[in-house]
Amino acid sequence: MARHIAVCLSFDFDAISIWVGPMRAQSPSAISRGEFGKVGTHRLLEVLQRHQVPATWFIPGHTIDTFPDLVKRIADAGHEIGHHGYCHENPTSVPVEEERRILERGIACIQRITGKAPLGYRSPAWDLSPASVSLLLEYGFLYDSSLMADDFTPYYCRVGDLARTDGPYVFGREVDLVELPVDWSLDDWPYFGLHWPARHVGLRSPEEVYRIWSADFDFLYQRLGEGVFTLTMHPQVIGRGHRLLMLERLIEYMKSHEGVTFKTMGDVATEWKLAHPLERKEEAQG
Repeated sequence: MARHIAVCLSFDFDAISIWVGPMRAQSPSAISRGEFGKVGTHRLLEVLQRHQVPATWFIPGHTIDTFPDLVKRIADAGHEIGHHGYCHENPTSVPVEEERRILERGIACIQRITGKAPLGYRSPAWDLSPASVSLLLEYGFLYDSSLMADDFTPYYCRVGDLARTDGPYVFGREVDLVELPVDWSLDDWPYFGLHWPARHVGLRSPEEVYRIWSADFDFLYQRLGEGVFTLTMHPQVIGRGHRLLMLERLIEYMKSHEGVTFKTMGDVATEWKLAHPLERKEEAQG
């Protein structure tokens, strides 16, 4: 069968925001871990340029304000920039009006760099509040990338779900917001991250991670033949030399397969929405 696989390389350029924000770090040592994201970003841009691969960068407003020239370089290289909060705030940890303010502030930061509002949103920590989807619709987002109800197939987000313990889960109605799903197994932080307070030591071998990521790609390519392969990475993590070499090897492996193209997540969401109009999907269910 003919294969139609879109590969989305996505980078959460949290930089310092994740350390001074949710982790509340004050130690220069901890903060410097985020600062290394600048080094990793320079390296990643060179790799992406050499392999002629577009990517999507989810960037908190705090990172944009801290490294505006570097973020401008990302945009000028033709990569997509998506929303990732202001200082990596978890939407479930703030009141809805604060969530709205953070959303507006992040949009403004991106607009200063790109001249336009972002198409995509990825929640810090992959958490959405009960109001998140409605807010994303209100502010005109095309897609979200924070949920995990599928692996390689986009779908429409819902509002009005009801989580019950005295009966079955109640699914709400689908809305005009495309979901490009993610998973922790396709994220570099669990494998490579080190976080003492959480007692998380993830210093795994890149060879082991290569086997996992390439095997998921092989399943998509060989068994499904069509779908979206999304990797989530962080410049301060994947930007270390031995890990970067693994990523290049994976890019070359995926490029060697017929029917595989590398795309931004905005392009994938646009194409999927055109091919799967929400109205037709609702009629089919009715």
